[in-house]
Amino acid sequence: MNGYLVAIILYALLLIAIGWCIGKRVKGAGGFFVAGRQLSMGLLFTTLIAANLGAGSTVGVAGIGYKFGVSGWWWIGSAGIGSMILAYIVGPKIWRISCRYNLYTLGDYLDLRYNKFFRGLISGMMAIGTLALFSGQLIGIAWILNVVANIDKIWGILIGACVTTLYFAAGGLLSAAIVNIVELIVILLGFSLAAPYALSYVGGWSGLTTAITSKLGSEAATQFFSWKGIGATTIIGYLFMLIPSFCISPGLIGKVYGAKNEQAIRTGTALNGVVQLLFAFLPVLIGMCAFAAFPNLTNRELALPTAMKEMMPFAVSTLALAAIFAAEVSTADAVLYMLTTSISKDIYQTFFHPNLSERDLLKFSRRVTLICGVVGVALAIVIPNILTALQIFYSLMSVSLAAPLLLGLFCDKASQKGAVLSAAGGVLLTLFLQFGNSGKGIWILNATSTGILFSFVLMFMSLFVFPSTKPPLDDSPIEI
Repeated sequence: MNGYLVAIILYALLLIAIGWCIGKRVKGAGGFFVAGRQLSMGLLFTTLIAANLGAGSTVGVAGIGYKFGVSGWWWIGSAGIGSMILAYIVGPKIWRISCRYNLYTLGDYLDLRYNKFFRGLISGMMAIGTLALFSGQLIGIAWILNVVANIDKIWGILIGACVTTLYFAAGGLLSAAIVNIVELIVILLGFSLAAPYALSYVGGWSGLTTAITSKLGSEAATQFFSWKGIGATTIIGYLFMLIPSFCISPGLIGKVYGAKNEQAIRTGTALNGVVQLLFAFLPVLIGMCAFAAFPNLTNRELALPTAMKEMMPFAVSTLALAAIFAAEVSTADAVLYMLTTSISKDIYQTFFHPNLSERDLLKFSRRVTLICGVVGVALAIVIPNILTALQIFYSLMSVSLAAPLLLGLFCDKASQKGAVLSAAGGVLLTLFLQFGNSGKGIWILNATSTGILFSFVLMFMSLFVFPSTKPPLDDSPIEI
């Protein structure tokens, strides 16, 4: 049997075993959703960074580096900036509210801050977008298995779905947090070793620049090595889409809810942001080296697994490929967390079974996890590539949720009417521009950036037109 495949199978079995062992300790919904609010700074850091370094940040970003060069950094870089905002501004405040009112999900907060209707509206949209996001992670796993073992895309998707759903269904956030420790070690070690080997394979930096110049010509090579090579519109689009996404994402907010105190949030989340900003260089560099060595790949998202397999010794290559596999699986479990909470807590319990017990909610959540795994497989088969799947999710989330959440968190005048108007108006404008104007927005902005900007304008105007009359939420300091 293929040695690479054996290593990945053994690694996958290890993750499942750890997840199920931890799952035996989870007896109620509180443990499943917020890990009993016992995540230390270290556990919060590992579960956040492991979730944030997924298919988009590895296979997808290496593909951007393969095609556009250095400017591929902006994808993860934008996410890192958003993580710093979560660490110092959004996270501590919403954690205090979650502890004070015993909130499990972001939907719980939206219900408390606005109303049940807005919670259902956002949860429904998030469920749709998150299924696309989950499918993107499965596609990433499939590309790895395709390169290392010539496994068809469909079978690769099925393998990835089985691994992720089995260990997450057992123990939810607590299982994910513990498994993420193993995954993070493999991810950081694998990529830290792979990047120097890839650069050495093409003759160092001078060899890389020479190879790129010979293939593209001096003018295009200059663009390839430029921070703005991908274009101002795309970079601004990343900033508008990803900065808010990484400080308002239901999956990341849910992990912050699980922190044991505010210091754990600030330190753990900020460290996650710093690692993102530094890690961003590694998949981009590997993608650039892959273009120098293999310029005729038919699918740019094969650049990373191809480089990992062909440009380094077997031992390093095996670890590097396991690192990509770990990255995809670790983010897939975070996505399943978002899906499970949206469907079981924010939709099913809120609208259909409000008196559901903690134990029954846990059982239902585990079943939902398995069902979402099946639906994610079906979507992954039809969605063409990773970044398409991710952009569906990030665009939908940023346009609909950024303004209501951020202004609602820091401004007492934010009302449910304003939240609904902001979310609906932003999404409708984005859809109109995406399909009716070829994705172009105002000036140099794209459709998503314009939709996000419009949603903030509507939300801000609503503060004066129909301000909230609800009493402000108590977010005073708390220790648990």
